[in-house]
Amino acid sequence: CRLGQIQKSIETHFGGHDRRALLYRPSSFSETELRLHQHILTQHRYTVVIAEERLEAGLGPRLLEKGDLGSWDLLICLSSRKAGGKPCISKEDMCLLGLHQKVNILPEIQHQLCRKEGLCQIIRRFPELRLPVSPSVCLDQSIQSKPSTSSHLLKAVKPHMWKPWDWRREQLNQTTVLAPHDTIFRTEELSVILKAYVLVTSLSPLRAFIHSTGTVWNPPKKKRFTVKLQTFFETFLTASSPLQAFDNMKEAISKLLLAAEAFSETSTRGPKAFRGCRLCFQLLTFDIGYYSFRHPVVLQVHEHLHFHDDDNEDFEDQSTEEFLLQDTYNFLFSNESSLPMFSEIFQGLYQSGVFKGENYQKEPNQCLSLEEMHSIMTFIQELGNLQQFQLLFPSTTPGIQSLIREFYGIASPIDQPGSALTQSWSLLSVFEQFQLLNKKAQLHPLEWNSFTEDENTEKSQVPLNATENKKDDTQCYIKQILTHPRLELNPEFNPKIKDYYSEVPFDVVTVTIGAETSKCQCKVYLHDRARPSFANYPLGLGMNKISMLVVDESPAQGETLITYKLTIYREDRPSLPLFEDFTACGFVQDCGLLIHPEESCGLQPISSDYIEAISRPELKICPSGDTTGQWIVPCLSCSDARTCDWRAVTWQPLDCRHAVLSRPELRRCLRGRKILFIGDSTNRGIMYYLIERLNDTLQEWQKVHGTRSYPNVNGGKTPVSYSYYPQFWMSPALRPTFETALEHLLQRSRPLENTAQTVLVVGGVQWLNANHLQIIHKVLKRENLLNILVIIKTLGIGFHLPVDGLHFLTQSEVQNLWKENVIILDAAKTYGYEVVDTFTITMGRYKEFLQGTCGCHFHEVVKSELPREYHFIKVKQSRNHIVGKYFSNQSKLQQRQQDSVTNFQSPYHVRGPINQVCSEILLSRICAGGRTA
Repeated sequence: CRLGQIQKSIETHFGGHDRRALLYRPSSFSETELRLHQHILTQHRYTVVIAEERLEAGLGPRLLEKGDLGSWDLLICLSSRKAGGKPCISKEDMCLLGLHQKVNILPEIQHQLCRKEGLCQIIRRFPELRLPVSPSVCLDQSIQSKPSTSSHLLKAVKPHMWKPWDWRREQLNQTTVLAPHDTIFRTEELSVILKAYVLVTSLSPLRAFIHSTGTVWNPPKKKRFTVKLQTFFETFLTASSPLQAFDNMKEAISKLLLAAEAFSETSTRGPKAFRGCRLCFQLLTFDIGYYSFRHPVVLQVHEHLHFHDDDNEDFEDQSTEEFLLQDTYNFLFSNESSLPMFSEIFQGLYQSGVFKGENYQKEPNQCLSLEEMHSIMTFIQELGNLQQFQLLFPSTTPGIQSLIREFYGIASPIDQPGSALTQSWSLLSVFEQFQLLNKKAQLHPLEWNSFTEDENTEKSQVPLNATENKKDDTQCYIKQILTHPRLELNPEFNPKIKDYYSEVPFDVVTVTIGAETSKCQCKVYLHDRARPSFANYPLGLGMNKISMLVVDESPAQGETLITYKLTIYREDRPSLPLFEDFTACGFVQDCGLLIHPEESCGLQPISSDYIEAISRPELKICPSGDTTGQWIVPCLSCSDARTCDWRAVTWQPLDCRHAVLSRPELRRCLRGRKILFIGDSTNRGIMYYLIERLNDTLQEWQKVHGTRSYPNVNGGKTPVSYSYYPQFWMSPALRPTFETALEHLLQRSRPLENTAQTVLVVGGVQWLNANHLQIIHKVLKRENLLNILVIIKTLGIGFHLPVDGLHFLTQSEVQNLWKENVIILDAAKTYGYEVVDTFTITMGRYKEFLQGTCGCHFHEVVKSELPREYHFIKVKQSRNHIVGKYFSNQSKLQQRQQDSVTNFQSPYHVRGPINQVCSEILLSRICAGGRTA
C-alpha cells in the first residue's frame, strides 16, 4: 500500500501526461536526421511536433507560454552544425521547466566542457589534479599567470566570478596558467583518436553511462570507422592490460564530469540558488587522444553525436548515428517499473545503515524526499535497462572514489545531507545493492550485456533467486570458486553474481579451477556435462572464457540451474620500450622447456660482428625452410628478459635470409597456381594467412573440419582448397585414413597440372610422421602428379601442458618429438619436397600460445575493425649503430609483410607473430624457384 502511495505521488509530480515531444530544428539541420529522430520518438509513443529555428535567438516565443508549444513532455534540441549557434532554450525557460519536462541539454556541461574556454578554465582551476585535457585547448587564451596554490580545490573556485548562465564568451579569472610548450602535442603525433559516446542523465548528483561502440579516427591515414570499445582495448590498443586501459579512459572522462558537477554545486549554493532541470540529459562525444598509446588525453567534448569535422556524413556515419540514437532513446524511455526493486534495495540499505542518522527516519517516504526517491528509482530503472550502455559514474573504481573526496574536500558525506557528495555516495550504495539483488547486473568491466548471450537458454533455467514459494536451501548454486594459483575475482565472489573477471601474468600458463556447491547432489562441470568439475585449464595469451555449469543430479531435477562465467586475461610477455643502449640477444630454446639439455637456453648475447654480417644487403637467400636459425630481440640486458622489447623480436636464419615478398610480387608468383592444404588447425591458420595476404582482406572464416574450396583468392587466379586431417572426434573404425583424405582432396581440386603450378601443403602439430610422406608419394604417383610442388610443414610445440582430458607430453617426450621432427625433415628431402621447420620456430616461444586446450595454436582469427598499422613500432637507433640498423631493417621488412593485411574494412584478420613467421617462410619456399633475391 505504501509503495503504491509513493508511486502515485511520484507520478503526480514527475509524470508526463500527453507524451508530447518537441523537436527544435536549426536551419542547418538535415532533413534525414530530423526524420530519424521523429521516427524513433514515434516508436516510443510520442506525438512529435517540429519547431523551426527563427531569426531571433532560440525558439522565439517562450516555451512555457500557453498554446501550441506549451504542453510538452520532451524537448529535443537538434544541434546546429554551424559554429557559434544560438542556444535552443533560454536561461529563463530552463528556470521555469515543469518537474515532468525533459530537455536533452545540460547547460552547465555545455558551458564547462563543450567550449574550449570552459575546458581551459577547468584545467587552470584544478592544476593539482592534472586533469587529462590536451593543453592545446588553451592555446588561443591570452592570459598567463602562476597556478593556484590553494590546498582546498574548491577554495580556488570563486562562485561570484563564474557565471554559468552567461552564454557569452567570458574572461578567465587570474588563477590560470598555460601548459609548458614541451607538453603541447601536435595532431600528427597522435597514434589514434577514439570518440567515446557518453550519456549524462543527471549532473547533480552525477549519473553517466558510456556506450559500447566508439568511433576510431586515424589522423595520419585520415580514416575512421566504428569499433566496439571492448575490441579496441582487448585487441587493437595492444595494452598490457585492456581492463586497466579501459579504466584509464573512464577515469579521464569521469574527472571532467566531476569538475563540471563541482562547478554546478558551488553555483547553486545560497538562498537564491538555482537548481537545474532534474530530468534533463545530454548525449556527449568525448574525443580521446592516444599519443603512442600512453594515457588518454581529452582533446575535445562535443555537445552532440560527432563523427568528424566535415559537414558531409557518409553511409557508415548515418548507420552509426541511427543505432546510437535508437539505443539512447530505448535506454531513456523504458517503461519498466523500478518500484519493486527500489523497495528491496532501500530495505537492504537501511539495514546496513546507509540511510540511518539524525537526519533520517526509518520509513521510505520520511527519510527521503520525493525528489531523492525519484532520482534513485530512475537510477535503478537505468541499471535494469543498460542494453548497450555501461555505468560510468558512480563508479566502484577506487581511483574514482578518491577523486570524489578530492573534488569536494569533505571528510564525511553524512555531514552534509542532501549535498551532491552525499547523493553520489548514496547512488553508489544503490548500485552495489543492485549488483547483489539483480542477477542481470552489468558486472564485467569489459563486457556489455553479457547476460543476453544466454537469454534463450536462461528462459528454461531456474533463476538463482528462486520464486517466493521455494526456499534457498532447495537450490543448487556455487558456494565458492576454488583456483590455483589464487585468482583475484572482480567483483568479489557472491553466489548470486555469475560473471567474474581476473588477470594473470604472462608466466601463468594454466589454472586449476573447481567449485564447492550448496548441496551434495549439485555438481559443477567446466564448459559442458562431459568436462570434470575440478580441472586444469590452459590460459592462452589474451582473453580466456570459462563456463561453470551447476547441475542438480537428483532424480527429480537433472537440469542446469545456472551458468557462472569466468573471464581470465593473460598478459603479454613483460616488455620494455626500446632505449638507446639496447643490445642484441638471441635464443633458440627456453630454459623452462629444454629440448637440447646439452646446449644453452634463454637469452644469449650476440656479437656486433655477427649482426653486421647478417645485415649486409647481399646476404644470400636461404636454400631451404629448415635452415638453422634463432630468435633475436633487442634488450637492455641479455640476463633479464623483462628488459627486452618483445614487439621487435624477429626470426633470423644463421647465415642467410628468407625472401620477403611484397603483395604484387606474391600475386605474380601465385597467379595461375592451385594451392591445396591438408592438415590440422595449425595448417589452416597458415592457409588463412595466405588468403589474407593475397586478397588484402579475409572475407570469411570458420573452423573448417572437413573439405572446403576457396575459388576467389587472388582475383580467382589462385584457387585454394583445404581438407582437415585427422578427424580425431570420430571412432578409429570410421575415421578416414590419410590416404583416403588426400585422394578426396585431389579429386575435389581437379583439374590439376602435374607441375609446380600445383602446390600441396601438408602439416600438423604432432600427428605427422615419415610414413605419411611415403603415402603422399604413393598417391601422387598413382594420380600422375609426381611433379607438383609438395611442402611439408613439420611438427610444432603443443600438448606440453597438464590439461585434463588431453594427452600430456613429458619433457622427455617433447625431446623425442624433436627427434621425430628431424626424421620427417630427412624423409621430405629424400622425396624432393620443400619443408618449413615449424618445430624449431615454436619451441623457444612455447609459452606464447593463444586460445585452445592443446597449447599449440600460435594464430587466431579475430574480427578486424582497426588498422593493423597500430601494431607497428618505431625502432629507435641504438648507440651501437650496427645493432640499431639491424632492428630498423627488420621493422621495415615486417612493415612490408603487413602492408598486405592492413585493410581495416576486412571483416577478419589472422593474428599471431609466430604463425606469421612460419607463413612467410612457406610463401618464400613456394616462390623460391621463380624469383631471385
